[in-house]
Amino acid sequence: MNKQMYDLAAWSIKTAKTAGADDCRVEISSRRFVEISYRQRRPETIKEASTRNLSIEIYVNHRYSRQRTSDLRKDALKDFISNAIVTTKLLAEDPYRMLPDPKYYNGRANIDLGIRDANYEKLTPESRHAMVKAIEDISLAKGGEKVISVTAIGSDAHNESVMLTSNGFEGYKEYTEYFAEADITVQDEGDRRPNGYHYVTSVKKEGMPSSEEIGTIAAKRTLDLLGGKKIKTETLPVIIENKVVPLLLDGLLSPMFGGNIQQKQSFLADKKGQKIASDHLTLIDDPFIIGGLGSRLYDGDGFAAKRRVMIESGVLKEFFIDWYYGRKLDWEPTTGEPSNLVIPPGNRSVEEIMRDLGRGIFVADFIGGSSNSTTGDTSIGIIGHLFENGVPTQAVAEMNIADNHLKFWHKLIEVANDPWVYESQRTPSLVFTDIVVSGA
Repeated sequence: MNKQMYDLAAWSIKTAKTAGADDCRVEISSRRFVEISYRQRRPETIKEASTRNLSIEIYVNHRYSRQRTSDLRKDALKDFISNAIVTTKLLAEDPYRMLPDPKYYNGRANIDLGIRDANYEKLTPESRHAMVKAIEDISLAKGGEKVISVTAIGSDAHNESVMLTSNGFEGYKEYTEYFAEADITVQDEGDRRPNGYHYVTSVKKEGMPSSEEIGTIAAKRTLDLLGGKKIKTETLPVIIENKVVPLLLDGLLSPMFGGNIQQKQSFLADKKGQKIASDHLTLIDDPFIIGGLGSRLYDGDGFAAKRRVMIESGVLKEFFIDWYYGRKLDWEPTTGEPSNLVIPPGNRSVEEIMRDLGRGIFVADFIGGSSNSTTGDTSIGIIGHLFENGVPTQAVAEMNIADNHLKFWHKLIEVANDPWVYESQRTPSLVFTDIVVSGA
Protein backbone atom coordinates (compact mmCIF):
# COMPACT_ATOMS: atom_id res chain seq x y z
CA MET A 1 0.00 0.00 0.00
CA ASN A 2 1.26 3.48 -0.85
CA LYS A 3 1.08 5.15 2.58
CA GLN A 4 1.05 8.70 1.23
CA MET A 5 -1.89 7.98 -1.05
CA TYR A 6 -3.67 5.99 1.67
CA ASP A 7 -3.29 8.74 4.25
CA LEU A 8 -4.59 11.38 1.85
CA ALA A 9 -7.60 9.23 0.92
CA ALA A 10 -8.39 8.64 4.61
CA TRP A 11 -8.06 12.36 5.33
CA SER A 12 -10.40 13.14 2.41
CA ILE A 13 -13.07 10.79 3.75
CA LYS A 14 -12.83 12.32 7.21
CA THR A 15 -13.03 15.81 5.68
CA ALA A 16 -16.11 14.89 3.64
CA LYS A 17 -17.88 13.38 6.63
CA THR A 18 -17.11 16.45 8.74
CA ALA A 19 -18.45 18.68 5.94
CA GLY A 20 -21.79 16.88 5.91
CA ALA A 21 -21.52 13.83 3.65
CA ASP A 22 -23.47 10.79 4.81
CA ASP A 23 -21.01 8.45 3.07
CA CYS A 24 -18.30 8.66 0.45
CA ARG A 25 -15.84 6.71 -1.64
CA VAL A 26 -12.41 8.16 -2.50
CA GLU A 27 -9.98 6.89 -5.11
CA ILE A 28 -6.54 8.38 -5.63
CA SER A 29 -4.67 7.30 -8.75
CA SER A 30 -1.18 7.92 -10.04
CA ARG A 31 0.08 7.20 -13.56
CA ARG A 32 3.37 7.64 -15.36
CA PHE A 33 3.06 7.22 -19.14
CA VAL A 34 5.60 7.27 -21.98
CA GLU A 35 4.80 6.97 -25.70
CA ILE A 36 7.08 7.11 -28.73
CA SER A 37 6.17 6.80 -32.39
CA TYR A 38 8.40 6.59 -35.47
CA ARG A 39 7.52 7.46 -39.06
CA GLN A 40 9.81 7.93 -42.07
CA ARG A 41 12.69 6.57 -39.97
CA ARG A 42 12.60 9.34 -37.38
CA PRO A 43 10.65 10.07 -34.21
CA GLU A 44 7.24 11.55 -34.95
CA THR A 45 5.93 11.93 -31.40
CA ILE A 46 7.49 11.64 -27.95
CA LYS A 47 5.15 11.94 -24.99
CA GLU A 48 5.82 11.62 -21.29
CA ALA A 49 3.39 12.51 -18.53
CA SER A 50 2.90 11.90 -14.83
CA THR A 51 -0.56 12.49 -13.40
CA ARG A 52 -2.24 12.18 -10.00
CA ASN A 53 -5.97 12.51 -9.51
CA LEU A 54 -8.50 12.22 -6.72
CA SER A 55 -12.04 11.07 -7.43
CA ILE A 56 -14.71 11.34 -4.74
CA GLU A 57 -18.22 9.90 -4.74
CA ILE A 58 -20.51 11.67 -2.32
CA TYR A 59 -23.76 10.38 -0.82
CA VAL A 60 -25.84 12.97 1.05
CA ASN A 61 -29.58 13.21 1.70
CA HIS A 62 -30.27 10.38 -0.79
CA ARG A 63 -28.39 12.32 -3.44
CA TYR A 64 -25.20 11.33 -5.24
CA SER A 65 -22.39 12.84 -7.30
CA ARG A 66 -18.92 11.91 -8.45
CA GLN A 67 -16.30 14.60 -8.89
CA ARG A 68 -12.61 14.68 -9.70
CA THR A 69 -9.60 16.94 -9.20
CA SER A 70 -5.88 16.90 -9.92
CA ASP A 71 -5.06 19.47 -7.23
CA LEU A 72 -4.10 17.32 -4.26
CA ARG A 73 -3.01 20.07 -1.86
CA LYS A 74 -5.01 19.71 1.33
CA ASP A 75 -6.16 23.34 1.39
CA ALA A 76 -7.44 23.02 -2.17
CA LEU A 77 -8.98 19.61 -1.47
CA LYS A 78 -10.86 20.92 1.56
CA ASP A 79 -12.55 23.56 -0.59
CA PHE A 80 -13.12 21.08 -3.42
CA ILE A 81 -14.82 18.56 -1.12
CA SER A 82 -16.94 21.22 0.59
CA ASN A 83 -18.12 22.57 -2.76
CA ALA A 84 -18.81 19.06 -4.01
CA ILE A 85 -21.11 18.39 -1.07
CA VAL A 86 -22.98 21.67 -1.62
CA THR A 87 -23.43 20.79 -5.31
CA THR A 88 -24.60 17.26 -4.49
CA LYS A 89 -27.33 18.59 -2.20
CA LEU A 90 -28.83 20.43 -5.18
CA LEU A 91 -29.33 17.25 -7.21
CA ALA A 92 -32.49 15.16 -7.42
CA GLU A 93 -32.97 12.38 -4.89
CA ASP A 94 -32.11 8.84 -5.94
CA PRO A 95 -33.12 6.32 -3.26
CA TYR A 96 -31.03 3.57 -4.91
CA ARG A 97 -27.73 5.40 -4.43
CA MET A 98 -25.79 4.19 -1.42
CA LEU A 99 -22.51 2.44 -0.67
CA PRO A 100 -22.61 -1.36 -0.96
CA ASP A 101 -23.36 -3.60 1.95
CA PRO A 102 -19.87 -4.26 3.44
CA LYS A 103 -20.50 -8.02 3.26
CA TYR A 104 -19.59 -7.83 -0.45
CA TYR A 105 -16.12 -6.60 0.47
CA ASN A 106 -15.38 -9.85 2.30
CA GLY A 107 -13.56 -12.85 0.88
CA ARG A 108 -10.97 -10.99 -1.15
CA ALA A 109 -8.25 -13.31 -2.46
CA ASN A 110 -4.76 -12.86 -1.07
CA ILE A 111 -2.61 -13.64 -4.11
CA ASP A 112 0.01 -11.90 -6.23
CA LEU A 113 -1.59 -11.39 -9.63
CA GLY A 114 1.78 -10.75 -11.29
CA ILE A 115 0.62 -7.51 -12.94
CA ARG A 116 3.57 -5.32 -11.90
CA ASP A 117 6.88 -5.47 -13.72
CA ALA A 118 9.63 -5.20 -11.10
CA ASN A 119 12.04 -4.08 -13.83
CA TYR A 120 9.91 -1.18 -15.05
CA GLU A 121 12.20 1.44 -13.53
CA LYS A 122 15.13 0.02 -15.53
CA LEU A 123 13.61 1.17 -18.83
CA THR A 124 15.69 3.85 -20.54
CA PRO A 125 14.93 6.36 -23.30
CA GLU A 126 17.48 4.55 -25.46
CA SER A 127 15.80 1.15 -25.07
CA ARG A 128 12.36 2.61 -25.79
CA HIS A 129 13.55 4.30 -28.99
CA ALA A 130 15.47 1.22 -30.10
CA MET A 131 12.38 -0.98 -29.83
CA VAL A 132 10.11 1.35 -31.81
CA LYS A 133 12.76 2.12 -34.43
CA ALA A 134 13.34 -1.62 -34.93
CA ILE A 135 9.60 -2.22 -35.45
CA GLU A 136 9.52 0.44 -38.17
CA ASP A 137 12.71 -0.82 -39.85
CA ILE A 138 11.47 -4.42 -39.97
CA SER A 139 8.01 -3.38 -41.18
CA LEU A 140 9.57 -1.42 -44.04
CA ALA A 141 11.95 -4.25 -44.95
CA LYS A 142 9.29 -6.96 -44.89
CA GLY A 143 6.70 -4.79 -46.63
CA GLY A 144 8.98 -4.12 -49.59
CA GLU A 145 8.28 -1.79 -52.49
CA LYS A 146 4.51 -1.81 -51.93
CA VAL A 147 4.82 0.13 -48.67
CA ILE A 148 3.60 3.71 -48.70
CA SER A 149 4.01 4.42 -45.00
CA VAL A 150 4.71 2.79 -41.65
CA THR A 151 3.92 4.15 -38.21
CA ALA A 152 5.49 2.28 -35.30
CA ILE A 153 4.31 2.99 -31.76
CA GLY A 154 5.55 1.90 -28.36
CA SER A 155 4.27 2.92 -24.94
CA ASP A 156 4.55 1.91 -21.33
CA ALA A 157 2.95 3.00 -18.07
CA HIS A 158 3.17 2.50 -14.32
CA ASN A 159 -0.11 2.84 -12.39
CA GLU A 160 -1.08 2.96 -8.72
CA SER A 161 -4.47 3.46 -7.10
CA VAL A 162 -5.88 3.51 -3.58
CA MET A 163 -9.62 3.23 -2.92
CA LEU A 164 -11.27 3.76 0.46
CA THR A 165 -14.90 4.06 1.53
CA SER A 166 -16.48 5.49 4.66
CA ASN A 167 -18.02 2.08 5.44
CA GLY A 168 -14.81 0.14 5.68
CA PHE A 169 -13.44 -0.77 2.25
CA GLU A 170 -9.69 -0.43 1.65
CA GLY A 171 -8.00 -1.43 -1.60
CA TYR A 172 -4.70 -0.88 -3.39
CA LYS A 173 -3.62 -1.78 -6.91
CA GLU A 174 -0.28 -1.37 -8.68
CA TYR A 175 0.33 -2.52 -12.24
CA THR A 176 2.38 -1.84 -15.35
CA GLU A 177 1.44 -1.81 -19.03
CA TYR A 178 3.36 -2.22 -22.29
CA PHE A 179 2.03 -1.65 -25.80
CA ALA A 180 3.55 -1.87 -29.28
CA GLU A 181 2.02 -1.56 -32.74
CA ALA A 182 2.97 -1.33 -36.39
CA ASP A 183 0.49 0.33 -38.74
CA ILE A 184 1.23 -0.07 -42.47
CA THR A 185 -0.32 1.33 -45.65
CA VAL A 186 0.51 -0.25 -49.03
CA GLN A 187 -0.21 0.57 -52.65
CA ASP A 188 -2.69 -1.73 -54.38
CA GLU A 189 -4.28 -1.65 -57.83
CA GLY A 190 -5.56 1.75 -58.91
CA ASP A 191 -6.13 4.07 -55.97
CA ARG A 192 -6.66 1.35 -53.35
CA ARG A 193 -4.43 1.72 -50.33
CA PRO A 194 -5.06 -1.11 -47.89
CA ASN A 195 -4.10 -0.47 -44.29
CA GLY A 196 -3.02 -3.26 -41.96
CA TYR A 197 -1.63 -3.46 -38.46
CA HIS A 198 -0.44 -5.69 -35.67
CA TYR A 199 -0.38 -4.82 -31.98
CA VAL A 200 0.46 -6.43 -28.66
CA THR A 201 -0.05 -5.49 -25.00
CA SER A 202 1.31 -6.98 -21.80
CA VAL A 203 1.73 -6.15 -18.11
CA LYS A 204 5.40 -7.13 -18.27
CA LYS A 205 8.18 -6.40 -20.73
CA GLU A 206 9.09 -10.08 -20.86
CA GLY A 207 5.57 -10.85 -22.10
CA MET A 208 6.09 -8.77 -25.24
CA PRO A 209 7.21 -10.43 -28.48
CA SER A 210 10.29 -9.12 -30.27
CA SER A 211 10.25 -6.05 -32.50
CA GLU A 212 11.09 -8.37 -35.41
CA GLU A 213 8.00 -10.48 -34.79
CA ILE A 214 5.71 -7.44 -34.48
CA GLY A 215 7.00 -5.84 -37.69
CA THR A 216 7.03 -9.11 -39.64
CA ILE A 217 3.45 -10.00 -38.73
CA ALA A 218 2.21 -6.46 -39.43
CA ALA A 219 3.81 -6.52 -42.89
CA LYS A 220 2.39 -9.95 -43.74
CA ARG A 221 -1.11 -9.02 -42.57
CA THR A 222 -1.01 -5.86 -44.67
CA LEU A 223 0.37 -7.48 -47.82
CA ASP A 224 -2.30 -10.17 -47.50
CA LEU A 225 -4.89 -7.44 -48.11
CA LEU A 226 -3.60 -6.74 -51.63
CA GLY A 227 -6.10 -7.51 -54.37
CA GLY A 228 -9.05 -7.50 -51.98
CA LYS A 229 -12.37 -7.72 -53.82
CA LYS A 230 -15.99 -8.56 -53.29
CA ILE A 231 -17.29 -11.98 -54.20
CA LYS A 232 -20.91 -12.78 -54.88
CA THR A 233 -23.23 -13.08 -51.91
CA GLU A 234 -22.88 -16.61 -50.63
CA THR A 235 -23.67 -18.79 -47.61
CA LEU A 236 -20.34 -20.09 -46.30
CA PRO A 237 -18.43 -21.30 -43.26
CA VAL A 238 -16.64 -18.36 -41.63
CA ILE A 239 -13.59 -18.35 -39.33
CA ILE A 240 -13.22 -15.21 -37.24
CA GLU A 241 -9.61 -14.61 -36.21
CA ASN A 242 -8.81 -14.65 -32.49
CA LYS A 243 -7.75 -11.01 -32.14
CA VAL A 244 -10.95 -9.62 -33.72
CA VAL A 245 -13.41 -11.92 -31.91
CA PRO A 246 -13.81 -9.32 -29.09
CA LEU A 247 -15.32 -6.85 -31.58
CA LEU A 248 -18.06 -9.37 -32.36
CA LEU A 249 -18.39 -10.57 -28.77
CA ASP A 250 -19.10 -7.02 -27.55
CA GLY A 251 -22.52 -7.23 -29.18
CA LEU A 252 -23.35 -10.24 -27.01
CA LEU A 253 -21.86 -8.71 -23.86
CA SER A 254 -23.64 -5.35 -23.99
CA PRO A 255 -27.11 -6.75 -23.14
CA MET A 256 -25.57 -8.64 -20.19
CA PHE A 257 -24.96 -5.39 -18.27
CA GLY A 258 -27.32 -4.24 -15.55
CA GLY A 259 -27.74 -0.76 -17.01
CA ASN A 260 -29.07 -2.06 -20.32
CA ILE A 261 -31.27 -4.61 -18.56
CA GLN A 262 -32.82 -2.02 -16.23
CA GLN A 263 -33.37 0.41 -19.11
CA LYS A 264 -35.03 -2.34 -21.15
CA GLN A 265 -32.32 -2.26 -23.78
CA SER A 266 -31.27 -5.91 -23.50
CA PHE A 267 -32.35 -8.80 -25.68
CA LEU A 268 -30.97 -11.14 -23.00
CA ALA A 269 -32.87 -9.75 -19.99
CA ASP A 270 -35.22 -12.75 -19.75
CA LYS A 271 -32.82 -15.38 -21.07
CA LYS A 272 -30.97 -16.45 -17.90
CA GLY A 273 -30.81 -20.23 -17.78
CA GLN A 274 -31.70 -20.48 -21.46
CA LYS A 275 -29.69 -21.57 -24.47
CA ILE A 276 -28.43 -18.48 -26.32
CA ALA A 277 -25.59 -20.11 -28.29
CA SER A 278 -24.32 -23.48 -29.41
CA ASP A 279 -22.66 -25.96 -27.05
CA HIS A 280 -19.27 -24.67 -28.23
CA LEU A 281 -19.58 -21.28 -26.49
CA THR A 282 -18.41 -21.07 -22.90
CA LEU A 283 -17.45 -17.64 -21.52
CA ILE A 284 -15.63 -17.25 -18.21
CA ASP A 285 -14.91 -14.04 -16.29
CA ASP A 286 -11.64 -14.86 -14.54
CA PRO A 287 -9.99 -12.10 -12.47
CA PHE A 288 -7.23 -14.37 -11.18
CA ILE A 289 -5.16 -15.03 -14.33
CA ILE A 290 -1.53 -14.41 -13.40
CA GLY A 291 -0.29 -11.56 -15.59
CA GLY A 292 -3.75 -10.96 -17.06
CA LEU A 293 -4.50 -7.49 -18.41
CA GLY A 294 -7.83 -7.48 -16.59
CA SER A 295 -6.73 -9.27 -13.42
CA ARG A 296 -7.89 -7.76 -10.12
CA LEU A 297 -8.75 -8.52 -6.52
CA TYR A 298 -11.78 -6.21 -6.33
CA ASP A 299 -14.03 -4.27 -8.70
CA GLY A 300 -15.17 -0.63 -8.83
CA ASP A 301 -17.75 -1.23 -6.11
CA GLY A 302 -15.16 -2.87 -3.88
CA PHE A 303 -16.71 -6.32 -4.33
CA ALA A 304 -14.23 -9.13 -3.76
CA ALA A 305 -13.35 -10.54 -7.19
CA LYS A 306 -14.75 -13.94 -8.08
CA ARG A 307 -14.34 -16.27 -11.03
CA ARG A 308 -17.71 -16.58 -12.79
CA VAL A 309 -18.95 -18.71 -15.65
CA MET A 310 -21.10 -16.28 -17.62
CA ILE A 311 -22.12 -18.65 -20.44
CA GLU A 312 -21.71 -22.41 -20.12
CA SER A 313 -22.05 -24.63 -23.20
CA GLY A 314 -24.33 -22.01 -24.73
CA VAL A 315 -26.49 -21.45 -21.62
CA LEU A 316 -26.61 -17.94 -20.14
CA LYS A 317 -25.67 -18.29 -16.45
CA GLU A 318 -24.86 -14.78 -15.15
CA PHE A 319 -25.15 -11.04 -15.82
CA PHE A 320 -22.82 -8.13 -15.01
CA ILE A 321 -24.81 -6.48 -12.23
CA ASP A 322 -23.22 -3.76 -10.10
CA TRP A 323 -24.52 -2.62 -6.70
CA TYR A 324 -26.58 0.29 -8.04
CA TYR A 325 -28.40 -1.58 -10.79
CA GLY A 326 -28.78 -4.60 -8.55
CA ARG A 327 -30.80 -2.39 -6.21
CA LYS A 328 -32.85 -0.90 -9.05
CA LEU A 329 -33.61 -4.35 -10.50
CA ASP A 330 -33.97 -5.99 -7.07
CA TRP A 331 -31.39 -8.56 -8.25
CA GLU A 332 -28.41 -9.99 -6.44
CA PRO A 333 -25.33 -8.04 -7.61
CA THR A 334 -22.41 -9.84 -9.20
CA THR A 335 -19.92 -7.32 -10.60
CA GLY A 336 -20.33 -4.24 -12.73
CA GLU A 337 -17.54 -4.88 -15.22
CA PRO A 338 -15.67 -7.86 -16.67
CA SER A 339 -12.10 -8.70 -15.69
CA ASN A 340 -10.42 -11.21 -18.02
CA LEU A 341 -13.01 -12.73 -20.36
CA VAL A 342 -11.97 -16.19 -21.50
CA ILE A 343 -13.38 -18.50 -24.15
CA PRO A 344 -11.68 -21.85 -23.46
CA PRO A 345 -9.63 -22.95 -26.49
CA GLY A 346 -10.36 -26.03 -28.56
CA ASN A 347 -8.01 -28.73 -29.78
CA ARG A 348 -7.31 -27.90 -33.42
CA SER A 349 -5.40 -25.17 -35.24
CA VAL A 350 -7.03 -22.80 -37.70
CA GLU A 351 -5.06 -24.45 -40.50
CA GLU A 352 -6.44 -27.90 -39.64
CA ILE A 353 -9.97 -26.55 -39.45
CA MET A 354 -9.67 -24.73 -42.78
CA ARG A 355 -8.62 -27.93 -44.55
CA ASP A 356 -11.77 -29.69 -43.37
CA LEU A 357 -14.16 -26.85 -44.17
CA GLY A 358 -13.49 -26.79 -47.89
CA ARG A 359 -14.61 -23.37 -49.10
CA GLY A 360 -15.02 -20.51 -46.63
CA ILE A 361 -13.93 -17.06 -45.49
CA PHE A 362 -11.30 -16.23 -42.91
CA VAL A 363 -12.16 -12.87 -41.29
CA ALA A 364 -9.02 -10.97 -40.29
CA ASP A 365 -10.67 -7.67 -39.40
CA PHE A 366 -13.98 -5.86 -39.07
CA ILE A 367 -14.83 -2.49 -40.56
CA GLY A 368 -17.52 -0.29 -39.00
CA GLY A 369 -20.72 -2.06 -38.12
CA SER A 370 -23.37 -1.84 -35.44
CA SER A 371 -25.11 -4.03 -32.90
CA ASN A 372 -28.49 -3.30 -31.30
CA SER A 373 -28.52 -4.38 -27.65
CA THR A 374 -32.34 -4.24 -27.58
CA THR A 375 -33.07 -6.49 -30.56
CA GLY A 376 -29.79 -8.36 -31.07
CA ASP A 377 -29.58 -7.34 -34.71
CA THR A 378 -26.02 -6.81 -35.91
CA SER A 379 -24.29 -5.86 -39.14
CA ILE A 380 -20.56 -5.53 -39.68
CA GLY A 381 -18.13 -5.14 -42.56
CA ILE A 382 -15.39 -7.73 -42.99
CA ILE A 383 -11.88 -7.99 -44.44
CA GLY A 384 -10.16 -11.31 -44.91
CA HIS A 385 -9.56 -14.18 -47.32
CA LEU A 386 -11.52 -16.69 -49.29
CA PHE A 387 -10.01 -20.15 -48.85
CA GLU A 388 -10.42 -23.49 -50.63
CA ASN A 389 -9.40 -26.72 -48.89
CA GLY A 390 -7.26 -24.85 -46.41
CA VAL A 391 -5.48 -22.66 -48.96
CA PRO A 392 -6.18 -18.89 -49.18
CA THR A 393 -7.15 -18.09 -52.76
CA GLN A 394 -8.22 -14.44 -52.74
CA ALA A 395 -8.32 -11.44 -50.43
CA VAL A 396 -11.86 -10.21 -49.83
CA ALA A 397 -12.98 -6.71 -48.89
CA GLU A 398 -16.08 -4.50 -48.86
CA MET A 399 -18.25 -7.39 -47.74
CA ASN A 400 -20.72 -7.64 -44.89
CA ILE A 401 -22.23 -10.04 -42.37
CA ALA A 402 -25.70 -9.29 -40.98
CA ASP A 403 -27.56 -11.50 -38.51
CA ASN A 404 -29.16 -11.58 -35.08
CA HIS A 405 -26.99 -12.59 -32.11
CA LEU A 406 -29.61 -15.06 -30.88
CA LYS A 407 -29.29 -16.89 -34.20
CA PHE A 408 -25.66 -16.20 -35.05
CA TRP A 409 -24.08 -17.78 -31.96
CA HIS A 410 -26.04 -21.01 -32.49
CA LYS A 411 -24.04 -21.36 -35.72
CA LEU A 412 -20.75 -21.69 -33.82
CA ILE A 413 -19.39 -25.14 -34.67
CA GLU A 414 -15.81 -25.12 -33.34
CA VAL A 415 -13.32 -23.17 -31.26
CA ALA A 416 -9.67 -23.16 -32.35
CA ASN A 417 -6.64 -23.67 -30.10
CA ASP A 418 -5.12 -20.18 -30.52
CA PRO A 419 -6.23 -17.85 -27.69
CA TRP A 420 -5.18 -14.23 -28.18
CA VAL A 421 -3.33 -13.36 -24.96
CA TYR A 422 -2.58 -9.68 -25.68
CA GLU A 423 -5.93 -8.34 -24.42
CA SER A 424 -8.13 -8.81 -21.37
CA GLN A 425 -10.50 -10.77 -23.64
CA ARG A 426 -8.63 -14.03 -24.24
CA THR A 427 -10.44 -15.34 -27.29
CA PRO A 428 -9.45 -18.09 -29.75
CA SER A 429 -10.51 -18.07 -33.39
CA LEU A 430 -14.15 -19.09 -33.78
CA VAL A 431 -15.70 -21.15 -36.58
CA PHE A 432 -19.27 -20.56 -37.75
CA THR A 433 -21.31 -22.35 -40.39
CA ASP A 434 -24.06 -21.25 -42.78
CA ILE A 435 -23.22 -17.54 -42.61
CA VAL A 436 -24.61 -15.30 -45.32
CA VAL A 437 -21.74 -13.12 -46.52
CA SER A 438 -23.03 -10.22 -48.60
CA GLY A 439 -20.93 -8.97 -51.47
CA ALA A 440 -21.42 -8.23 -55.15
